[in-house]
Amino acid sequence: MDSLTRFGVAIPSSLLKEFDGMTQRRGLSNRSEAIRQLIRESLAREMWATGTETIFGTVTIMYDHHTKDATEALTSLQHDYGDVIVCTTHVHVDHMHCLECIVVKGEGDVIRKFLDDLRAVRGIKSSDLSVSAAM
Repeated sequence: MDSLTRFGVAIPSSLLKEFDGMTQRRGLSNRSEAIRQLIRESLAREMWATGTETIFGTVTIMYDHHTKDATEALTSLQHDYGDVIVCTTHVHVDHMHCLECIVVKGEGDVIRKFLDDLRAVRGIKSSDLSVSAAM
């Protein structure tokens, strides 16, 4: 484990009060842990934006599986991006809708292209990406 470095931060007391509330609601042990998590999340988003580092993430989509060719298009797209897709979970939500969680690992620019291609599939109702990095 890396050694810890202490540093000071000056913020308005009202902001600190809100931050302490968030820290408590999340069940974090102290401000330092909350700040470390925020920094990791920010660095993961930066890696996603620059596209140069390996990131991990989950793409969650909801789609109408009755839309013509939607299922086939999703399967084909997932085969095209097999090098970044780790696994998928498919859930039948109701008679019309399916939810898929797609775990991805790769460079941010490739995952961004996958997400753009995925969002272009007819029948996709919503899509969301959550990114992380191993830091």
